[in-house]
Amino acid sequence: MTIMAHDLSSGACRTLTALLLGCTALIASPALAQDTGTGEAPYRLSPILINADAQADDDANSIVAQELWTGGKVATSILDTPASVSVVTEKEIRDRDADTLEEVLSYSAGIHTDYYGTDDRNDYVLVRGFQATTYRDGLTLGSMRSVREEPYAFERTEVIRGGNSTLFGTSDPGGTINFVTKQPRFERFGEVYGSLGSPRNAEYGFDAGDVLDAEGTLAYRLTGKVQDGERDYDHSRNDSRFLMGGLSWQPGAATTLSVIADYLKRENTPNSGGYPLDREYDRSDFFGEPDFNYQNVERASITGLLEHDFENGLNLRANLRYSDLKSDFGYVYLLDSLRTGNSVERAYFGGENTAEELIGNVILQYDRSFERFDSSTLAGLEFRNASTSGSPFYFGPIFDDNGNLVGRAIDPIDIADPVYAGAPTNLTPYELRDNEYSTRSLFVQQNLSFDDRIIATLGLRHDRLDIEETLNGVRSGDDFAETSVRGALTWKINSEISTYVSYVESVAPPTIGVEPERGEQVELGAKYQPAGTNALISASIYDLRKNNVTVAVVQPGGNITRELVGEQRVRGFDLEGKAELAGNVDVIASYSYMESEVLRSGPIRGVDVEGNEFSDVPNHMASLWVNYTLPGTQTRGDMTFGLGARYVGSYYFAISNDTGRADPSITLDAAFNYQVQDNTNLAVNVSNVLDEQHVVGRGTADYYNPGREVAVTLRHSF
Repeated sequence: MTIMAHDLSSGACRTLTALLLGCTALIASPALAQDTGTGEAPYRLSPILINADAQADDDANSIVAQELWTGGKVATSILDTPASVSVVTEKEIRDRDADTLEEVLSYSAGIHTDYYGTDDRNDYVLVRGFQATTYRDGLTLGSMRSVREEPYAFERTEVIRGGNSTLFGTSDPGGTINFVTKQPRFERFGEVYGSLGSPRNAEYGFDAGDVLDAEGTLAYRLTGKVQDGERDYDHSRNDSRFLMGGLSWQPGAATTLSVIADYLKRENTPNSGGYPLDREYDRSDFFGEPDFNYQNVERASITGLLEHDFENGLNLRANLRYSDLKSDFGYVYLLDSLRTGNSVERAYFGGENTAEELIGNVILQYDRSFERFDSSTLAGLEFRNASTSGSPFYFGPIFDDNGNLVGRAIDPIDIADPVYAGAPTNLTPYELRDNEYSTRSLFVQQNLSFDDRIIATLGLRHDRLDIEETLNGVRSGDDFAETSVRGALTWKINSEISTYVSYVESVAPPTIGVEPERGEQVELGAKYQPAGTNALISASIYDLRKNNVTVAVVQPGGNITRELVGEQRVRGFDLEGKAELAGNVDVIASYSYMESEVLRSGPIRGVDVEGNEFSDVPNHMASLWVNYTLPGTQTRGDMTFGLGARYVGSYYFAISNDTGRADPSITLDAAFNYQVQDNTNLAVNVSNVLDEQHVVGRGTADYYNPGREVAVTLRHSF
């Protein structure tokens, strides 16, 4: 298989080599080396962690992660992982004051976020041009996609780029996002914080834990956050409540059992209604309906995590989670293609949804060393039972065969002098849908390391999926049996540099009567972890394809349908580096190039899209964040100055490539942190410092990027 087009096969490789060597020079400053605590170098076998005595990552105090954790399916040195990986630690999230998943990932390579701007219903994240599939502690959040996760609940956020169905089951090919939940620690710790900001926002949080018994076998952790805020536009709301508690029992060094329960409630506005297409409007303008702009999300879950080491090379991990979700939303939005002067027609959209899910797995890992090679075998089974229901409603203007308006559910609005009409009254769902999902999976992965230089990885997974659906009283069903494979070869050039080549497959979650979307990716990559410096640089080139693709298409009346595209491809490369230099400088840098193309498709709304680029996929993206710490003196504490820049190149708003392109944009962010006294810090964070405004998404109306946001936070730890 050809990895890259001719114009990338040689030039991109030369470019990557130059960039990698340039970054090597950048991070050559001395810093403290990582100590394993054993006096010996850690013994790694990708993707399984062999030496349990190696020092774990310190996510609360470092931006550089050395290991990857995905619910026991991968626990490894990132240097030896044969995939392109990003890890956003708790420290990085705190330094940048990232309150949403979109903000958490905005400085990571190959990831385009927030491309629907003031449409605030979901977190919008594309990895290598495709929708990201989300997980929590290695277990899918497939039925919980309408929930904006709370970053304060997690120790870190991990991204593995490319198809990963062999490890995770049904997923999209661009990449997987895994949230690692904060767990109890067998020590006393805690923090409280309060924050005020603009647009109007107030939030308060705490995170604390301790050992509960004299023997030191039982520990707890309690985490909570309350937010009361608004968004950029008038008549908005952004409120949430989050509470999480956990208990961990460790009767001996070989066994740990943790139980974590959490509750999330969000009460906010889902949409600004969009902005007219003719010119740039003020972000505060609101063309929806103040009395009909709501989104309520309530979710509760409980998770059990078990680990046991049999001390003969055999380890057991078992994970189980139950979740219950209820959500509803409704809003009015502009249909600017239906316009007479300043009078613009509108439509309303909304619905109620529920999801109940039980998911779990059992994983056995067996490690053994031989004279010339080491072996690590991982085998497991996974199950998922989920029930969902949905009752969406939609109503827009109705026209007869001659194009005459014959009905509407809500009055048009005068965009020059808005007068609101009140909430619509006809909220009859256009469908009633109930789904039952059942998945049973078996997976195995074998790694062989030869002379600690060459690592061969082979993975195989088989998923059995059963779907039953009741649509408007009519019951139907379907079943699927899908197998995915993964193969990789890693060459450890020395203790600092590793290279790899990999082939991975993905199977997207299917629907009744439609073949599952399948993806495949070939990737070539290199990673550099310079000795004596806490830093990690990675570079990768890839060819990613997806077949049996369907896309969401906004029809002229404003309703949304799914239409077949066929086959899509993305070629590109990612470069990312994170480094802590000389003890007082942190650097986070990334650059990505993506070349997307529709290879095979029928017409979309009568438009031939073969050869077109994807929607919302820029060719170029880059970011840079730098922290500089000025050490304290006898009269003042440490001061840290942070400055960041995010560049997003131009991209098409629609797969038809005929509704316009986003302008290239550069967004500046800044941060300042002052150590008021021991364990007390005052931080000021400003995102979009220059209040730069541009269109990030376009359908029946325009949607803008978020405006300037300011947050002042006082945090005390103990």
